[in-house]
Amino acid sequence: MNDLIVIPARYGSTRLPGKPLLPIAGRLLIERVAAVALEAARQLGDVDVVVATDDTRICAAAESLGLEAVMTDSSISSGSGRALAAMTALKREPGLVVNVQGDAPFTAPAHIVDIMRAARASGRAVTTPVVRLGWADLDRLRAAKLNTPASGTTCVVGPDGRALWFSKAILPMMRKEDALRASEPLSPVLQHIGLYCYRPAALRRFEAAPESAYEQLEGLEQLRLIALGIDIHAVVVAPAAITMSGVDSPADVERAERLIAERGDPFIPWRD
Repeated sequence: MNDLIVIPARYGSTRLPGKPLLPIAGRLLIERVAAVALEAARQLGDVDVVVATDDTRICAAAESLGLEAVMTDSSISSGSGRALAAMTALKREPGLVVNVQGDAPFTAPAHIVDIMRAARASGRAVTTPVVRLGWADLDRLRAAKLNTPASGTTCVVGPDGRALWFSKAILPMMRKEDALRASEPLSPVLQHIGLYCYRPAALRRFEAAPESAYEQLEGLEQLRLIALGIDIHAVVVAPAAITMSGVDSPADVERAERLIAERGDPFIPWRD
């Protein structure tokens, strides 16, 4: 059975209703995310891609683009929940399920490829990517947190690659940072990228469990996995060409188009 990449695409959004169908520099948001997933699937082989939505308009748009789409319940609030619902609706039991955020058009295909290859090799329950920050990037993250403290998630990783903790705080704290800056080109801070590769059993267990105490405090669903004792493998990956967390507002659409104009369009056609 092929592995599966699911793109959750919900119509409802408080700040940007119907955002999967919004054009960004001439391409629908859902089209841009699908291009990322399909390129990763092409590189990996034996991977299916499906759009999981709660709206017939998104389903029709996806199918008109040549994508497989499945309808899921509108009451599902999380991407992981929609990924599980898609897998259930398709009646498939893939070896791996990857949830690619439907509002993240600049997700690097290499990040999907890296975590799926790592998961295939390791057999671990959950795999996720992290980026080791350079000092300038760390300084930018600190500056951003002065205005938006909940922006950016960091990860502490053990010597075996197991994720020990995730936090909206910047971890680890460095007592001798000046000496580290002088001796190392990269900081020891790992920033988490919100992309997950699950084995189906781990995804089902995660979705069946209530929110954990630290998950509620930090607003990080991956802390539920840690509370459940589910092993998370953190794979260090190269930074994406364009870094942007997601498209959640009209200002984000403008920013995405500006980034494309400044840095070039990363869109990889699959049907033109």
